[in-house]
Amino acid sequence: MPKQKSAARSTSIAGLLTATSLVLALSGCATYDVTAPADARADATAATDTKNGADAAQGGTANGRTGKANGAHADSSDVDCRKAKCVALTFDAGPSENTDRLLDILKKEKVHATFFMLGKNHVVKRPAEVKRIDAEGHELANHTWSHQILTDIEPAEVRRELSRVQDAIRRITGKTPTLMRPPQGRTDGEVSEISKELGLAQVLWSVTAKDYQTNDSALITKRVLEQTERDGIILLHDIYKGTVPAVPGILKELKKRGYTIVTVSQLLSPAKPEPGMVYRP
Repeated sequence: MPKQKSAARSTSIAGLLTATSLVLALSGCATYDVTAPADARADATAATDTKNGADAAQGGTANGRTGKANGAHADSSDVDCRKAKCVALTFDAGPSENTDRLLDILKKEKVHATFFMLGKNHVVKRPAEVKRIDAEGHELANHTWSHQILTDIEPAEVRRELSRVQDAIRRITGKTPTLMRPPQGRTDGEVSEISKELGLAQVLWSVTAKDYQTNDSALITKRVLEQTERDGIILLHDIYKGTVPAVPGILKELKKRGYTIVTVSQLLSPAKPEPGMVYRP
């Protein structure tokens, strides 16, 4: 992540939403907005309650629901992370030769995850895995075309890094991702603006096993379990051979501890991912 110099909360429009957006001032670049999953959910709930109250006052047919927003991603569990103890599971940089095995594990455990996929040498070379990720109810997301650090390249190249993955996934699945993860978590105001133009919210993380440093599955498991808290976002990679073997143990222990394992969009629901926004626990 870029070094944070300052942070300030901004109030919601017309006072209807809770104060959740943070504005981070970065050294040498513009600002960008950050919000936590719990704050995003609270904002969406407050907005829905206000709208329902206004509709009722006008003699409308407000139904009082404050559940999933229309179009929000959900799976068969229909989880509400305002009530459940949720944690989002994410995988970066695939698909790879390990992805099918990972999908077998997730299917057996009835867990859905968010896959932030690379374009070059991954999405374009493994369309069958991309189709399977989608068909089995996982969330398709963007991790750039070639893993360039977006804050180090020109805006036109940033746009190309992101849009090429959007196009490739859409050609394979008919769906366009709404989430992206910047390589190394490095973003700034310019990257955020381009993400907004492309309809992409940015997703960082709170848990990392640093599985790019080790193939020790037991160590990967230990690191994840030590860091995981409610509303966290777990970052793993399905390209490293030590990671997938760690997943069954991670899932078993998280369930034992009372966690419901969800996709990023489920974690945010009833909020919808806002293009350009940075989501970080």
